[in-house]
This record gives sequence, structure tokens and C-alpha cells, in this order.
Amino acid sequence: MEFNRKVRYITQLGFFKAPESWRADTRPVIMFHGVSVGEVIALEKLLRKTREVFPDAKIVLTTGTVTGQEIAHKKLADTVDFITYFPADCPVIVEKFLNKINPKIVFIADTAIWPYFSSVCKRRSIKIYTINGRISDSSFKYYKPFKFFFKKVLNNYTGIFTQSDDDNSKFLYLGSSPEKTQVMGNLKFDITPPDVDIKIDNGGGRILLAGSTHAGEDEIVFDVYEKLKKKHPDLKLLHASRHLTRLDDIKKILNNRGLKYGLRSNNDSFNEYDIILLDTLGELAKMYSCAYIAFIGGSFCKTGGHNPLEAAIWNRPVISGPDTHNFKDIYKLLTTFKAGFVVNNLQGFFEIADKLLSDNDFYKRSAEACKDVFDAQHGALDFVINIIKLSIPQEAKV
Repeated sequence: MEFNRKVRYITQLGFFKAPESWRADTRPVIMFHGVSVGEVIALEKLLRKTREVFPDAKIVLTTGTVTGQEIAHKKLADTVDFITYFPADCPVIVEKFLNKINPKIVFIADTAIWPYFSSVCKRRSIKIYTINGRISDSSFKYYKPFKFFFKKVLNNYTGIFTQSDDDNSKFLYLGSSPEKTQVMGNLKFDITPPDVDIKIDNGGGRILLAGSTHAGEDEIVFDVYEKLKKKHPDLKLLHASRHLTRLDDIKKILNNRGLKYGLRSNNDSFNEYDIILLDTLGELAKMYSCAYIAFIGGSFCKTGGHNPLEAAIWNRPVISGPDTHNFKDIYKLLTTFKAGFVVNNLQGFFEIADKLLSDNDFYKRSAEACKDVFDAQHGALDFVINIIKLSIPQEAKV
């Protein structure tokens, strides 16, 4: 299958074929929608659990972006029955889509609110839920003047299930019914560490992993690392840029500083280099297992940060800059439990990293707190599974 905008646009207009046996197959259809990569990844474990618990149901996964579609096919083609794009939210197209897919129950993950799609689902008695629901502060400011409109739209939904009390309050303000609005927790916490097949020799030292860095953050990371290295000679740095197209720029920064480095693609070792650049695809999430401390990029450059749970799932204390609005509620939990630390500047970064490297008891408490965070949030996945159990025919259940 091709993954490009042209295919996306054509498919979103309703020009796609459901499997040939679909119309004659009377098994109930459970549909999930995740807009892009983050939502699809958050849904992955739920989809696998749905397949396990409801082996006789048909499962459909839709996305709204090309990258989301690509990751859906890569990760879940062996789990779901059909993957396609979510339809454009206009009358003829939505009707055509629902005629082809014919879902019994629909789960919309995260932030997507679809006025016409939800109204047709209500008219057709298709149960439609928002799960893992959240509304960012910036979106909420935009939505507030139009609460009269959103109240009508949200009334189409069978249930609104949110990530946090804050998100719950926002949906209620916009007009969602209190009887069907509830905090379910965050599916992103219902994860397990990926199977590890990563081999990297730490050279007898401790690794600071700077993951998903953006332009302007590399200098901060290298400044902090050089200061830490003077106090902690065993410290190594594994640097992973968010975009590999920036690799030459990062090399130039290191060369100008006179810092030697190796490349992961060359299988260079920390026995030879104190700094290694992770210039390979698909390894970062597993590399956190090798780290001692993790810095999560996108947080010193107004990007909004990246998912700190990729590191915390390995019980690795997390440090981030001040801009974490993409994962505000997750960071709130991490900082409350002292499993993660949000700092305002380079000096703050240095000070907390130095404390983690210097104080073994402090480090141990922070690492153990990562597990406490996941234990406290566990249950969102089972929440959704229980909704399905109440919604689909008995014969489709195990």
C-alpha cells in the first residue's frame, strides 16, 4: 500500500473497498480511530487486547494522517481486520463510509470531535465514544466561545471518557452531559517495555540519553554534559535527534567543541567514545533501557515535548525543559511522584542531573517512583474493554 497524501485524500472521500467478504460477514464491527502516530501507538495495546477478548469481532482502525496510516499498517496489520482513513466529515462521504464499514461501536481516541459523523452515528444507533479524551489549553481557549455548538455535538456521543479531572472539567464546560462524562485515565500508561534486543556496551559508565532533541537543544545538552563529565568521569552521552536530517548540524557542533563521537550505525562503542550519536531508525524506545538518566527533547524549544513514558517505563528518571504542554498531565504525575523533573533552564538541568548522579538514594527513589506512576494509572485499557463487553453480542465474547 502507498502512504502519501494523494491516497489519503482519495480514501477520505470514500473511494476505498472494504474486504470482499465484509457485506456477507455478520460479525459485529468494532471501530477505533487514532488521528496520527501518537494516538495509534496509544491504541496499540488496547487493539491487541480487543482482539484477544473478542476473537469473533471484526476490528477496524482508521487514522487521519499519512504517518498514522503507515504506523498502523506496520504495527497492527496482523491484529485488526481492516485499516483505512477516517472519512471527511460531510454528509455524502460519512454515509458512504458507514454503509461500507457498518460499525456497531466506535471509539474516537484523544481530541477529535466530529460533528456530522457523530450525528449520523446517533441517528443510526451506532454507539460512539470519546476515549482517552483530552483538550489542550490552547484548543480550549478556541472552543470556549462556541460552547453552544459543542454542547449539541457532544450530545451525539454515547460517552465521553477523559484522561484527567482537568480534561473532564473542560468537556463538561463545553456541554457534555455529566451522566456520560467520566475520567477513565490514560491509555498511554497501559504499556509494557518493548522486547529488548538492543546491545550497547556502556564502557563501564552511566549513560545520559538525550532523546528526540530539536534545533537549539543540542547546545544545551552538550553544555550540561561537559559540566557533568567534570564531576562524573564515568558519564557517557547517547544523543538522539528527533530528525536525522539534522545529523550533519549536530556533528558540526561537536566538531567545533572538539568533542569526539561515534555513530550507532557504525556499531561504535562507549569503550572508544564518550559520546555516541543514535543515527539509526526505530531504536530510541529500546535504547532507554540502557540509560541511567533520560532527557526528553522538544521541551526547550516550544515544541511541547515528547512522550516521557518511553523512558519512565524502564524506571529511568526523566528530565525535561519547561515546555511540556503536549504531555502536561503525564508530566504532572511524573513530577508529583518525583519520577520526573521539569527544569526551567540549563542550570536547572545540570543541578537535577548532578543530584541523580551523586545521590544514590535520591536516584533509587526516583527510579522506583516510575513504577509507582504506572501502577497508579493502570486500568484505562480494561475500562474500554468493559464498555465493549456491554455493547456487542454475547456470542462475540470469549
